[in-house]
Order: sequence, then structure tokens, then C-alpha cells
Amino acid sequence: MNSTWASRRKLIYALIAIGVLILLIIIPSFLIFYKAPTCFDGKQNGGEYGVDCGGSCRKLCQSAFLSPRIEWGGAKIEKITNGLYNIATYISNPNINGAAVDVPYTVSLYDAQGVYITKRDGVVTLYPRRSTLAFQTAVNTEKRIPAKATFEFISAPVWFKSSDALGGIAIIDKKYIDSKDGSSLEVVLENKTLTPYENIQVSVALYDAGGNAIGFSQTVVDSLPINDSRNKNISQIATYTWPISRDGRVVSVEVIPSIKPIPAN
Repeated sequence: MNSTWASRRKLIYALIAIGVLILLIIIPSFLIFYKAPTCFDGKQNGGEYGVDCGGSCRKLCQSAFLSPRIEWGGAKIEKITNGLYNIATYISNPNINGAAVDVPYTVSLYDAQGVYITKRDGVVTLYPRRSTLAFQTAVNTEKRIPAKATFEFISAPVWFKSSDALGGIAIIDKKYIDSKDGSSLEVVLENKTLTPYENIQVSVALYDAGGNAIGFSQTVVDSLPINDSRNKNISQIATYTWPISRDGRVVSVEVIPSIKPIPAN
């Protein structure tokens, strides 16, 4: 009987000692050294689908997005004057809730024999489920004549969750004028929402009867205010000019607005 009680007493003392150890050492050590999972700790944790991506993180994992599509069969060239050319690449983003900002790219020009002429680097923003133009203006080729342009992303887009907020921008009118001395385009934009837009990049593409892109340009509209009871029918005009005539070949104009995408909550 005494032996049994002594064993129980030893067990009780041991459990008490273990409890004291947990309270005084293990728990404080855990609180000191434990770091809660974040989206920037270089580890896959906290419900993430990959390393610092997916789950509660704004950054999307590689498996969560589709690659952007390069349309028009690649980059297009338009001669502005001798030795100066505009280059544009039409890029579609198939991701409904994925955006990427300032994705670096390079365009290169080659002559009819495939000999390299020059290149131009830039960045392009890929807006959710929208298209955009990677546009370079007045690329100098000296006296050489480019016959082909290539487009290549320098690094993969870094995607984050975002939604499309461009539905409130309405294209009210498009007026293209062609003359022997040059050509011009006026695009009238209007805001149909209750929130003003700022720094709208407005790209345009001109098409001939065969649906071929034969001209392009890009500008920025600083602001597009809301229409309210005091400010009815407020619109902004984006203006484009070219020192060339397209001899009546332009039959349609595509307007491609874009703003800096906002990360979703």
C-alpha cells in the first residue's frame, strides 16, 4: 500500500515538474521564437498553395493563371518617316482576376535578310481580362529598313489578384481623318460610374478592310471625372496625330483603355 502511494506521489511530482517546465520554459520560448506565417517569409505555410502565393496571399501562384497571348502574329511595324518607325504588340490577358504591372519586354527589328537592326525595351501592364498594346514610338533605324519585328517578355509577369474596373469608361465617339498631309484621330471618353478615373492609358489600333492592323498609337488622359447633377455629360478627348496618310484604308478603330490595376482584398 505504501509502495503504491509512493509511486503515485512520484508520478504526481513528475507531472507537476513537467507542467512547470512547460509554463516557465517551453511556452515562453514558443512565444519568443514563433513567427506567424506571412506572404513574404519564403515558405509555403498558412494555407498557401505555393511559396508565398495563393490562399490568403494577393500574389497568385504560377498554376493559378494563364499566360498572356500575343496577337496579330507578333509585333507590327509602321513607318512614320525615313528611319523612324512605330512598333506595337497586341497582348490579351485571359485571366479574369489576375493582373500584372510593369512587365518588362523587348522588341527587336530585323531587315529583309533577317539581320538585326536595333531593339527597344519597355514595360507593359496586363489588366484583368483585357487587352493592351505594348507600344514604342519613333524607333530610330538610321538608314536601314526593318522588315520584321519580334516581341519577347524579359521576365515572367508577377501576377496578383485584381478585378476589372474599366466597365465604367464609355467610348462616346471616334473620328478618324485622313488627308494627303497626314492623319488624325479624336476619341471621346465618358465616365459612367460614380468614381473618377485617373491616368488612363488610351491605346488605339487602326484596321483595314481585311482586319489587318495598319496603324497604332497611345496617349494618357489625366482624369475622367464623374457625371453628376452639376457636371452632366463631362467627357474627355484623346487626340492622336500621324505625319502620314493611309489613303483611306482605315475602316475601323479599336480603342483600348487601361489604368493601373488595384489589388483585390
